[in-house]
Amino acid sequence: MYIFAHLKHFLLLLLVVGVLGGCGYRPSAKSARSVLGERISTSVTISSQDPENTVIIKDAVDLAIVEVFHASLVPKKFADTHLYLQLSEPKYTPLQYNNNGYIISYRATITLHITRESNDIKKKYTTIGSYDFAVEPNAVLTDKERFDAIKYSSIKAISAFVAKVSAEGISQ
Repeated sequence: MYIFAHLKHFLLLLLVVGVLGGCGYRPSAKSARSVLGERISTSVTISSQDPENTVIIKDAVDLAIVEVFHASLVPKKFADTHLYLQLSEPKYTPLQYNNNGYIISYRATITLHITRESNDIKKKYTTIGSYDFAVEPNAVLTDKERFDAIKYSSIKAISAFVAKVSAEGISQ
């Protein structure tokens, strides 16, 4: 009976490994890396209206490259791919009002325009990210709330870019 129980677990493990291996599963980061390469460089166009947000976008993009793509950040001359990023002006849309008519929650939406240059290929992407957040009634948006909203909506826009690039890697 003891041997039969171990044999049953072994066969179940073998079945799971066979199904995952046989279905062609491949992590999205690996698919994206096949498009972008192992070494990536980035540059962000500085917005004259909102230069502080440029730093937030640059940090979010660099973090995504390291964490999601598992790629190395390198200077442009050593890169397999260079990403040019441009941030549209953030838009804040009221989502919810309280009983007195004051806004108590907003949605921040940003659009990222990304140009990917790899070898002789130049491709443009546009992604949108949004983030919902609450505010005190009749209050002005603080810099912290604004920066956090831009940061989190940028991360969502970058995730959308990752999904687009991963889809390209799967079709190759």
